[in-house]
Amino acid sequence: MNEHTMTDHQTGYQQKEMRTKDWLITLLLLVIPIVNIVLLFVWAFGGDTSQKKYYSRASLILAAIFVGLYILLFVLFMILGIAFSSTSSY
Repeated sequence: MNEHTMTDHQTGYQQKEMRTKDWLITLLLLVIPIVNIVLLFVWAFGGDTSQKKYYSRASLILAAIFVGLYILLFVLFMILGIAFSSTSSY
């Protein structure tokens, strides 16, 4: 086995280990607006089994959690704002 390959334990296939250069390129691509979202979906749901697939899925899950929390807090503050504005009298 080559020192730069690793075996995916779920599928049994060998895949190329990502080097520092590969991660730098990946992170630079993820800094570009719109491109980052498209690439995360392509890597997460693409056919290959690579380290990018698992990283992309984890990133999308975290993003969904944060968006859900943001919407929940926004709705909560809107409800509180409406409740307090309707009770105050001048």
